[in-house]
Amino acid sequence: MFTPLAFASILPEILILIVGMLILIIEPFWKEEKRRNVGWLAAGGLFAAMIVSLIVGRPGEPLPTFGGMIRFDWLGFFLKMLFMFAAAATALLMMDHERLAARGEAYLLLLASLIGMNLMAVSADLIMLFLAIETASIPLYVLAGFMLGDKRSTEAGFKYFLFGILATTIMLYGFSLVFGFSGTTDIYRLAEMFKVGEIAPLTAFGVLALIFVGIGFKVTFTPFHFWVPDVYEGSPTPVAGFLSTASKAAGYAVLLRLFFVAFPGSNLSVAWTTALVVFAAASMLVGNLLALPQMNIKRLLAYSSIAHTGYTLIGVAAFTQFGAASVVFYLAAYILTNLLAFGVAMAFSKATGLEDLRDYAGMSRRSPWLGLMMLTAFLSLAGIPPFGGFIAKVIVFAAGIQAGYVWLVVFAVVMSVVGAYYYLNALKFVYLYRMPNQDEENHPIPLSRPYAIALIALTIGVILIGTVFAPWFQWSNAGALNLF
Repeated sequence: MFTPLAFASILPEILILIVGMLILIIEPFWKEEKRRNVGWLAAGGLFAAMIVSLIVGRPGEPLPTFGGMIRFDWLGFFLKMLFMFAAAATALLMMDHERLAARGEAYLLLLASLIGMNLMAVSADLIMLFLAIETASIPLYVLAGFMLGDKRSTEAGFKYFLFGILATTIMLYGFSLVFGFSGTTDIYRLAEMFKVGEIAPLTAFGVLALIFVGIGFKVTFTPFHFWVPDVYEGSPTPVAGFLSTASKAAGYAVLLRLFFVAFPGSNLSVAWTTALVVFAAASMLVGNLLALPQMNIKRLLAYSSIAHTGYTLIGVAAFTQFGAASVVFYLAAYILTNLLAFGVAMAFSKATGLEDLRDYAGMSRRSPWLGLMMLTAFLSLAGIPPFGGFIAKVIVFAAGIQAGYVWLVVFAVVMSVVGAYYYLNALKFVYLYRMPNQDEENHPIPLSRPYAIALIALTIGVILIGTVFAPWFQWSNAGALNLF
């Protein structure tokens, strides 16, 4: 029965669907030169949907809806708001992309993927979870290769599609084994069966390995990271930013709910937390070391995102309420920061057509405000106060120490120092170097209104989450409570 509670549990998705229908109805009637305004409709509609959901769609006690397929709780709700904010910012950034701006189907694909991500955050059943993952992934395959005349974009879409299908197939096989051995796809019933030992530990370990492949692809931890640099570099920059933030955060939503809830037994928890510790260390090492020689800003941010996956996994491996809260908080800070970094890269590329770091020489003189935004994003990624990335790292490292992973946290601090080097190296070109002819005043970098709104909002968010962080952490902690 479709009760008010069931309606509230999918209210954000209903509102997103309404925004998509409005785009389908209105966009064909606009002239070609006005179709760029679809971005305003998408972004405005998503912000309105967030406000309505916050007013009338907030959860109370964690409850199952739709026959146990969906879990209506604060963890899913908070992550939904993050995904919707990221999609709204991405829609604004798409408005001035030459290949995406006037293409209504691009915004519809973004909204379709967003619905899938929202459902990933609240899925309480393996069938629902798989459908949500595919709903989120298939539109992103298309968006990654959206620029048909660009060989790099075509390659990015094809690689993302091939690797994504392979990883998803392996994960689906793991899901089918879970059902075959347990007779249920309900994640919360699985927890009970593992606790009473109805599934043999050795069997469970094998199933875990298969599931790790699919989730590892989504959150891009080593050794499932190999597709990231080429796909991020070739994709349209707003799409790359969305891939590196909301898509990855949706993968963490699955990781938290599935592993914290379905595999809680002492033997199983030791097995998968040990595996995550290894993945975390490997991701930090590979991501930071391979980022050092990069001169293309999108490839630099791609390897950087792999390193940040390693930092985030520390909180998951801690397997505590504090660890889960630290992960949710880290995702909030990371979404704001990385979207800001990709937004700055897109604004610069639109004005110059260049993506090499050496071409950023003199950018602070060409556009002081854009230079300041890049400074905010990169210092936050480096974990330097007073920005959001610093508080996020402190909290996730504290969760690791509390769980006894002192050596891993020490290693993460060392890797953070390595990361600070290439972030500061990028800022060196922005602030210390000059253009070859030293006439930056004659080469300004204009910011359109959509860019300015998106980048200013993201910059304020990065600063606020690093200075007024208590409310953000309280919401993160409220979400983490639902896992225990």
